[in-house]
Amino acid sequence: MSAGDPLVSVLVPARNAERWIGEALESALGQEGVRVEVVVVDDVSTDGTAAVAASLAPRGVRFLRQEGSGQSAALNRALAAARGEYVQFLDADDVLGPGKIALQVARLLARPGCIASGEWGRFRRSPAETRIDPGTIRRDMAPVDWLAAALAGGLPMMQPGIWLAPRDVLARAGPWDEGLTLVNDFEYFTRVLLAAEEVLFCPGARLHYRSGVAGSVSGRRTREAWESALRSYEGGTAALLAREDSPRTRAAAADVFQVLVHAAYPDHPGVAEEAGRRVRALGGSAVRLEGGLLLRAAAATLGWRAALRLRSAAYAAGYGRVARAKERALRGKGGGA
Repeated sequence: MSAGDPLVSVLVPARNAERWIGEALESALGQEGVRVEVVVVDDVSTDGTAAVAASLAPRGVRFLRQEGSGQSAALNRALAAARGEYVQFLDADDVLGPGKIALQVARLLARPGCIASGEWGRFRRSPAETRIDPGTIRRDMAPVDWLAAALAGGLPMMQPGIWLAPRDVLARAGPWDEGLTLVNDFEYFTRVLLAAEEVLFCPGARLHYRSGVAGSVSGRRTREAWESALRSYEGGTAALLAREDSPRTRAAAADVFQVLVHAAYPDHPGVAEEAGRRVRALGGSAVRLEGGLLLRAAAATLGWRAALRLRSAAYAAGYGRVARAKERALRGKGGGA
């Protein structure tokens, strides 16, 4: 690594992440073979997030504050402050695998105008537990081809930490939509991918995604959050269809909305109804209700709407707390992850 090597900006939005942010920042600062700066934007944290970030300032962490403007605004502010030629987004509770950025930089140096993808998987306690998502697309693809393949089946996980993007690609895509909260990454990264020439897969470039964090943006289930998800899916699919309106892209977009129907019903019927209209307008979807054995059995006999109403009633009666307690107990005994 030399002064002539490209600088990579790792951008970290944070809010009340004291418990996790140290590990996230260490994973960024510990990237070998590249020059890295880390920009943390704190959104009115009330814990020790600021102190953790400030303690790492001598090693290249820059710390900025904003007053409750939300994650998307924090990401835009971090991007405006970034000085790197390449940008890595990183949630404050996730972890970059060793060498992740260097592997992606090497490919992007040889292919300007592209965006680099990688592997990712979930963990709860330690990144060593991570199981790589089997849906990872493990080849180079044109952006529309990548999106059509990734969205088929309706699971649009656009985890920000997977990507490494040149600044000029992000500039062509435009800023994060600051009106979005839940799944804001879907709309944004659809635009980013469509602004790139190709999506380059980098084996071994790994992102460890922490699941089960209380209070996370992805865990919000308010009416406003669900409306944000609907708008994000509308914006992202509209961008895809504007580039290619074909049977494969319409089917992929319909699958995305069908999963939202299942996720929002019955607690947010307005969002579910609007998403259902989108499914029908796009020609329908074959996506079936996902869930545990009991839920799928109920859907097979009673229909998915009745099954989801039963699940909602059971969780309201306290089943959800019992199920989560059992899961924690099993994990503590070495059971399923």
